[in-house]
Amino acid sequence: MASLDHIDLNSLTIFDCVVEAGSFTGAADRLGIAKAKVSVQIARLERQLGVSLLTRTTRQVTLTDAGRTLSEQCQPLLRGLSDALAEAGNDQGELSGILRISTTAMHATQSVGPALVQFAALHPRLQIDLRTGDKVADMVAEGIDLSFRMGWLRDSSQRAIKLREFSQFVVAAPAYIKQHGRPKRPEHLAGHSWLSLSLLPTPLTWTFSRPEHDDVTVHMHSRFQVDAPGALLSLIEHGAGVGVLEEMSMKEALEAGRVVKLLPAWSLQKGGVYAVLPPGRHVPAKVRAFIDFYRVYLARR
Repeated sequence: MASLDHIDLNSLTIFDCVVEAGSFTGAADRLGIAKAKVSVQIARLERQLGVSLLTRTTRQVTLTDAGRTLSEQCQPLLRGLSDALAEAGNDQGELSGILRISTTAMHATQSVGPALVQFAALHPRLQIDLRTGDKVADMVAEGIDLSFRMGWLRDSSQRAIKLREFSQFVVAAPAYIKQHGRPKRPEHLAGHSWLSLSLLPTPLTWTFSRPEHDDVTVHMHSRFQVDAPGALLSLIEHGAGVGVLEEMSMKEALEAGRVVKLLPAWSLQKGGVYAVLPPGRHVPAKVRAFIDFYRVYLARR
């Protein structure tokens, strides 16, 4: 059994980079070293551990079971070590290292991306790794420092900071309304073609509120279900049916007249923009700094 005294931490860092890049060539490019050095370090690490970590092909590498176990256990530790070194080396508050952020593609386009451009200009030594996807990322396994999510958090154990609230509205395309009519009350929506977003906790059940009226809960029937807000907006714009969009996602389409609000006198529950942190970790200075920056950025919009 190999002990820590006999393991070169540089080999673990190179192994982690190979896993992320998917190849020796990609890891060499990221690290700025020769491909041969990557190969030598991985081979040395495998000899020290007495196991094969990677299965090599001509174009890519894949993890063995032992390699996958090592990667899953070591990657969060390496990220934490990198964060600690970067924070210890900060000069007069200047941030450095890599800030890894995850959010949806639409949210990245709307606000996270533009905010990161401004933030990066203030901290030239900081590298940004922005990852987009509509499925919730495994923050620990993927080494994510910070994730931004909109709506409601399904997992109550997540460490999350609410940055702002947003409104949501029932909308449809003008062509759809012309063909199928405009609903007068929330109950009428049950007879329309409903477009549901599977990311939501209850995509087919909605409660509408109005001053001096009882709340009305409507259960919809849906032919179309999508897992991304961008896809939902596209379907609505093309007249496939009626759906709910939050204010930032629909702003441009609403102003251009591609969608119109329905039931304006009624309101839906507000959602939130959340900064989600990995469990059980110290929050690095770079993460705290961007959360504070992004909160102000959203308030100014």
